[in-house]
Amino acid sequence: MAQRKETDDHRLALIYKWVEADLNIKNFTIEVASADASFRRYFRLISGDNTWIIMDAPPEKENCEAFIKMAQLLESANVQAPHIYHFDEAQGFMQLSDLGNTAYLDKLNDVTVDELYRAAIKSIIKMQKIKVVLPEYDSNLLKSEMSLFNDWFINRHLKLSLNTQQEAVLNETLSLLSDSALRQDAVFVHRDFHCRNLMMTNVNNPGVIDFQDAVNGPCSYDLVSLIKDCYIAWPRKKQLQWIDLYLSLSDFKLEKQAFIKSLDFMGMQRHMKAIGIFSRLNYRDAKPGYLNDIPRTMAYVIDVCHRYTELKPFSELLNSLNISVDKTLLEKIK
Repeated sequence: MAQRKETDDHRLALIYKWVEADLNIKNFTIEVASADASFRRYFRLISGDNTWIIMDAPPEKENCEAFIKMAQLLESANVQAPHIYHFDEAQGFMQLSDLGNTAYLDKLNDVTVDELYRAAIKSIIKMQKIKVVLPEYDSNLLKSEMSLFNDWFINRHLKLSLNTQQEAVLNETLSLLSDSALRQDAVFVHRDFHCRNLMMTNVNNPGVIDFQDAVNGPCSYDLVSLIKDCYIAWPRKKQLQWIDLYLSLSDFKLEKQAFIKSLDFMGMQRHMKAIGIFSRLNYRDAKPGYLNDIPRTMAYVIDVCHRYTELKPFSELLNSLNISVDKTLLEKIK
């Protein structure tokens, strides 16, 4: 019999019934595996020596069609994504293979990082060989994402409003970053390829999760998501070594210095978006823990502003708003 805990969680109670009736598993336990920044939740289903992950994706809030499509595409490219065993579309329940409970973030240190990032970069190369029609990472989407920086970080979190001149500087910066992104070769982009979405696995490491928002977009996007991670920082010297590795493995003939600049600009776009999302997660979704990741993420933005003269007006805008970070954070990524 299932070892069922008393719960007021209506959907968890439905999961117990679904496992027994539809999956025909009788002796099992269910543990919380994780939740993410969306409405999805994940539970670990344990029966004897076997484990699976059960995704809880309320149908009225989450569309699983993209998740299924991307999981199958990644599997076909020999990237380890969760295998889908069963899907109950009406209830929003999915039985997946279990990639374990150890994320890259739990194991990254000065000794392990090169080996782990080499494996991750090889997965990026595999993903970039996927040829499929996906939503385009176009100018509207790029700028819409960056607008979160003003809407949720500057306006809501800092309680500041930009004047006309400051808005002009912000808009010019958004256009600069967007134009740079659109000039890059377009490939399959995971769009959230970082140390919390890479799982340590014994075979075909890493396991890759949270890929449902994949698009066709700039070839530097997943690489910069990895080497300029919002959740852990590495020195510029290491970042450049990983860029060299990517360039040596990539089919694209990319001039190194031009690619580095494109990657830096791409990272700034992503980090502005992330800062907005972290703020929104606090105020809209009652998830305050993400605020702790804003200083590190802001350090990347400020670092890139210091590297390129085109970004001097935006750097001055940040200074005028008293947006800064501790110097130790900047030193860590220089």
